[in-house]
Amino acid sequence: MTSLFERIGGEAAVEAAVDKFYVRILADTRINYFFDGVDMEQQRKHQKGFLTFAFGGAPQYNGRSMRAAHKRLVDQMNLNDQHFDAVGENLAATLEELGVTPDMVQEVLGLVETLRNDVLSR
Repeated sequence: MTSLFERIGGEAAVEAAVDKFYVRILADTRINYFFDGVDMEQQRKHQKGFLTFAFGGAPQYNGRSMRAAHKRLVDQMNLNDQHFDAVGENLAATLEELGVTPDMVQEVLGLVETLRNDVLSR
């Protein structure tokens, strides 16, 4: 079976999606303050690596776990379900803008949903 990574368009598609995604995120006042002081070039690099792995395009991810990467945001900035949902909305809109089919957008959002409890330290 072909991986989601391949079906979505491979490395070029992930790179385009991540770049457009963070433009949306940084414009969204519901969540943009979580990125104050963040090195966005490094953030994009981490996100591209993670999505490549999550979509089946790499055998491993060498970054921090979702729980570790977001713990400070949960503990100090009250990251919660509404914020998580806003990220998902922005991701879906980005993928739709890039012409990703609705079924693949739903597949991506299903993968994202599996991370909710780890991201929110539950």
